[in-house]
Amino acid sequence: MKPASQARADDRQPAASSLCVAAVQMVSTPRVDENLRTAAARIAEAVALGAELVALPEYFAIMGMSDSDKVGVREHDGSGPIQDFLAASAREHGIWLIGGSLPLSADSPDKVLNSSVAYNPHGQRVARYDKIHLFGFRQGAEAYDESVTIQAGRQPVAFATPFGRVGLSICYDLRFPELYRALGVTELLVVPAAFTETTGRAHWEILLRARAIENQCYVLAVAQGGRHENGRETHGNSMLIDPWGEILDRKLKGPGVVVGTLERDRLDSVRANLPALKHRVM
Repeated sequence: MKPASQARADDRQPAASSLCVAAVQMVSTPRVDENLRTAAARIAEAVALGAELVALPEYFAIMGMSDSDKVGVREHDGSGPIQDFLAASAREHGIWLIGGSLPLSADSPDKVLNSSVAYNPHGQRVARYDKIHLFGFRQGAEAYDESVTIQAGRQPVAFATPFGRVGLSICYDLRFPELYRALGVTELLVVPAAFTETTGRAHWEILLRARAIENQCYVLAVAQGGRHENGRETHGNSMLIDPWGEILDRKLKGPGVVVGTLERDRLDSVRANLPALKHRVM
């Protein structure tokens, strides 16, 4: 696995002592326009609460009636109503905005890239990450195979903010700690997801706290959370976790916003008291 790609040098800023962040939990529908209106209202709510960085969940723009529905609304990289919405929202509110995932054109006409895109407060895109690990699960009548409609990404991605480096990942990636090691040292990991209720109830919180503890950084988990029109139930439980693995805020089910502040002093204290990152030998 290649090292994480970086944001452009001119996006780097002097380190800030704190950063207020928010996770927007949604229960997305098959209708893109409706989901964008919902996202806009929740972004505005997060900004009113002081958020300077806001993240949306996986599939925030569409949770189709079938897996192939997202192929019908896929966009070319850099152009389309979903990407335009994200850029305009970041610029309007003057925030860092991460679109948890949206469907972008892939090599195959019947597949998409499941991509997370990040915009700076000027509305300029600073990073794009294509989901690397594709979910496959079967238990009784419940079955999923993302490889049927999604082309896997290949490159870990992180970008710079005034607070520090932000690493991107999506949902099933959470189960693969080597991806987060490949990102290098980060101050924040953002994990948009649409975890199923079955797997989420068993593993979601445990895995998130483990990623925060082992990487000694904040983790912002941004989930779909409820019963969707296609019958799928997503786990929800969006949360912000600190570098010691403590949960600072969470939203269990339904639409809502999780808000909290990343503190440089807290980050530095954890890393100084237990310098595990410096003790790594592999």
